[in-house]
Amino acid sequence: MKMIPLTEIETFDPYSGDIMTIIETPQGSQHRFKYDGECDLFMLNKVLSDGALFRFNWGFIPSTAGEDGYPLDVIVLIGEPVYTGDLVIARLVGVIEAEQEEKGKMTRNDRLLAVASKCQEYGDIRSLDDLNDNLVREIERFIECNNMVSGKFKPIGRSGYVQAATLLERGREPFQQAQKGVEQLTVIAGN
Repeated sequence: MKMIPLTEIETFDPYSGDIMTIIETPQGSQHRFKYDGECDLFMLNKVLSDGALFRFNWGFIPSTAGEDGYPLDVIVLIGEPVYTGDLVIARLVGVIEAEQEEKGKMTRNDRLLAVASKCQEYGDIRSLDDLNDNLVREIERFIECNNMVSGKFKPIGRSGYVQAATLLERGREPFQQAQKGVEQLTVIAGN
């Protein structure tokens, strides 16, 4: 059985249609982990300053890529920490839109927001408007503060499910094109 990197597993759960998310950094952690697909390991990427903790479970959506070339970031609301490397099926509810400076150029680096599908606490949440506004502001503030040291990250707005789904589909395009290329090569090789 061939193992594939977590970044390349399916984007959507085939049963519910909700998104698959891989948790990199658990809620309550002072350590920021990033998945390295080449090594198939979660590596320590950053340690927050004393007293600072990740308030939310932070991860990525497989088989996607943002403008920065990395899988799309997702904050998954569950209410409790989830282990690094866990797969959590979640409902997409919105996005915190942001820009980030990369190599002297501004690129988009949005943070998708989702709620764990199996979490009763967020069972009624279907859109960003269903979330408490104070919670959404807290998420925005955390993202901004988490990147304050670099000074290269700036939230520019928030949007609901429709914009989040559009960004998700745009992020899936490179993987869909690659899959079509593999299918074409298979057909050609099979002839």
